[in-house]
Amino acid sequence: MNDALQSLLDLLALEPIEQDIFRGQSRASVVPRVFGGQVAAQALVAAGRTVPADRPPHSLHAYFLRPGDSGAPIVYTVDRIRDGRSFTTRRVVAVQHGKPIFHLTASFHAHEEAALEHQEPMPAAPDPLTLPTQAELLPRYADRFREPDMLQRLLEARAAVDLRYVEEPPFATPGTARAPRSQVWFRTDGKLDGPQDRPLLHVCLVTYVSDMTLLDSVLLAQGRGGWAVGDVVGASLDHAMWFHRPLRADEWLLYDQESPTARGGRGLGTGRIFAADGRLVASVVQEGVVRAPREG
Repeated sequence: MNDALQSLLDLLALEPIEQDIFRGQSRASVVPRVFGGQVAAQALVAAGRTVPADRPPHSLHAYFLRPGDSGAPIVYTVDRIRDGRSFTTRRVVAVQHGKPIFHLTASFHAHEEAALEHQEPMPAAPDPLTLPTQAELLPRYADRFREPDMLQRLLEARAAVDLRYVEEPPFATPGTARAPRSQVWFRTDGKLDGPQDRPLLHVCLVTYVSDMTLLDSVLLAQGRGGWAVGDVVGASLDHAMWFHRPLRADEWLLYDQESPTARGGRGLGTGRIFAADGRLVASVVQEGVVRAPREG
């Protein structure tokens, strides 16, 4: 396990400060605010701490309310909405400087054996080991980034995750509109074992990664390079996930993403996450602000 992955796991190891109240630390990201995937993952950790281990999360629905301050801790308050026979519901509010910055509702479900089951087939994708790593890919486009230190910031932000683009990312082709579809393979850059090998933690790590590239398909459709290039401004507005089957964040997962629409300064991204054996393990939907920078 590399130091970056251990640092991410430490970030998800929330400190309990009172019953159903937890404190999480923050760290700088590529943009001048807390990375949305971090807040979502920490909130899901907080919710999961109040639920029996035999009830994994099956869905979450969240809103990003205010930009997070990466220099300050975040307090997560969990509201125990419902404890039913099969389903458990939790609401989490993340607060910084006395104001809510994020709201999440998560539902947990006890395992059921059911005869009704189907899924879409996994789309075609190359073997991830044939694709360049971030350390190999990002330096090729360093001259397109808006700030001299952007390359290093991107590499540090993604160092805990082995993420590999199937096709060229948006920052490779700014100014050229492409089909609004993107694929990446990802896994943690190291295995989880011992006390860290917990189903909830795997789901929280996938939640963390799910916010990294989901709006890429919106950028591709508009011929925009993205936040690193500086030809758009934006932020995540909301985020929803459904977890269909057991998954491991330290094994290869294919994130198949597309954008059905963008209008009025907002773009919609949808994604399906498949295990390497073809199982559909999660679905994701997010809307974000995507605008051209203001002149002057």
